[in-house]
Amino acid sequence: MPTAYISHPDCHQHDMGRGHPECPQRLAAIEDWLIASGIDVALERHEAPLVDLADVERAHSKLYIDSISGLMHECADFGETRAIDPDTFASPGTQAAVMRAAGAAVKATDLVLDGKAENAFCAVRPPGHHATRDQAMGFCFFNNVAVAARHALDVRGLKRVAIIDFDVHHGNGTEDIIANDERVLMVSIFQNPLYPYSGTRPLGDNMVNVPVPPYTRGGEIREMIEAEWMPALEAFKPEMIFISAGFDAHRDDDLGQLGLVEADYEWITWRIKDVAQRHAKGRIVSSLEGGYNLAALARSVGVHLRVLAGI
Repeated sequence: MPTAYISHPDCHQHDMGRGHPECPQRLAAIEDWLIASGIDVALERHEAPLVDLADVERAHSKLYIDSISGLMHECADFGETRAIDPDTFASPGTQAAVMRAAGAAVKATDLVLDGKAENAFCAVRPPGHHATRDQAMGFCFFNNVAVAARHALDVRGLKRVAIIDFDVHHGNGTEDIIANDERVLMVSIFQNPLYPYSGTRPLGDNMVNVPVPPYTRGGEIREMIEAEWMPALEAFKPEMIFISAGFDAHRDDDLGQLGLVEADYEWITWRIKDVAQRHAKGRIVSSLEGGYNLAALARSVGVHLRVLAGI
């Protein structure tokens, strides 16, 4: 079965302003690298649909959905950009991008569970792992991975799923949404201290949070993953794995101070794939989170996809 690659042109239209690191060029850089490297031919492309708001309501409160949707709708209607916090802005193209990003994660889940793809990668923006049940923040509006995980559980009937987050920033929004949901195990690494300055005290018993000091390199992080993630994943035996795939822990990325390189992302993806093959019938849905040095992002996504596609 192929690896599904899910994206949509609408994800390029969300624009938080000149000089903002979470920019449309991120997806363009990935696309260029996939074509230049030849990886593109091994992927089966799908367009992301607009998400059904019933799926979003499994991760976010209706009051929040109505509020943020109203704001995004006004931006689209009036051609305005509005600040949600000092780092997060809604522009005229944001609403469509947000709906496509969450829709991609749900579609990926269905493709994999229906046996139409072995695994899937969602090349989407905005990212999602900082969006809490009731708040947009940290460049994020809807929590794409949390929406997809709840879809797998509540709609598709799975009993256990794992969420793995290797973004340089703690996935506080995902933790807020799934804390103490015994059907979900979340394991993560993140730099500490760093925005959003959370994660050192997990909100639930279903978390394995691994704070990493600044300037830690790949070898040490691999040891942490083996010691902390792997025993928990083996004991939990997930039926499906979701990845919050942030590549801003790369040593060339200015938004963090960790020292991962492409070989480390390749190794992490292999370890995740190994768990998935033994416990989850190989079922993985990976969704883009951070990664702001365009060249490092493109190369890192490239090795991630090589492992997922087995090439």
